Amino acid sequence: MQRKDRYKAFLEYFSKNQPQAETELHYENPYQLLVAVILSAQCTDKRVNIVTPALFEAFPTPAHLAASHFDEVLPYIKSISFMNNKTKHLLGMAKMLVEEYNSEVPESIEDLQKMPGVGRKTANVIASVIYNQPAMAVDTHVFRVSKRLGLVNQNAKTPLEVEKVLVKNIPSEYVHVAHHWLILHGRYVCVARKPKCEQCKITHFCRYFENTYGSKPSKIAKD
Repeated sequence: MQRKDRYKAFLEYFSKNQPQAETELHYENPYQLLVAVILSAQCTDKRVNIVTPALFEAFPTPAHLAASHFDEVLPYIKSISFMNNKTKHLLGMAKMLVEEYNSEVPESIEDLQKMPGVGRKTANVIASVIYNQPAMAVDTHVFRVSKRLGLVNQNAKTPLEVEKVLVKNIPSEYVHVAHHWLILHGRYVCVARKPKCEQCKITHFCRYFENTYGSKPSKIAKD
């Protein structure tokens, strides 16, 4: 199957079966999502969602967070990975939001990346989820699944390479939701160590499945 056919099948399946896919992080406004995404780096969304209610209650706006101190914020995120660095990032991000952006989360990916703790992936998430821009945030799930499906060649070595290929081949109106399709499929079906091919509904266009099982899907039960 050619790559263009895989993209066509990918879009057809998910637009029909999961048209409203969205982030599993809990938030009520752009500021809260920005905080949650910063915390989610190398940490599960489930853990972040446990932590953020109390954090948002204590620091409901960028101004509240910017006016706080390291020792005030740290206890709220002590169960999050890299809590010390992320506390510093949250404080720096909040101060920049207040001082340079009037407490409004910017739309520009370039402006977002100027803030502490906000790399390209985080900036793309905000641009995509909040502002519906055709931005593709490439995390470990997107990186893995896009290659397994055959949407991206195996020789793509960096998240940016994968991002460019996906954005080039997915129609702009689908990019923001395709990000979630790939993440959720990677989180629950196409998992890292042993993908659940026996549960997967898209093996008909998956390169990994073709290479592993060929034309004999009955072999799955023996693996």
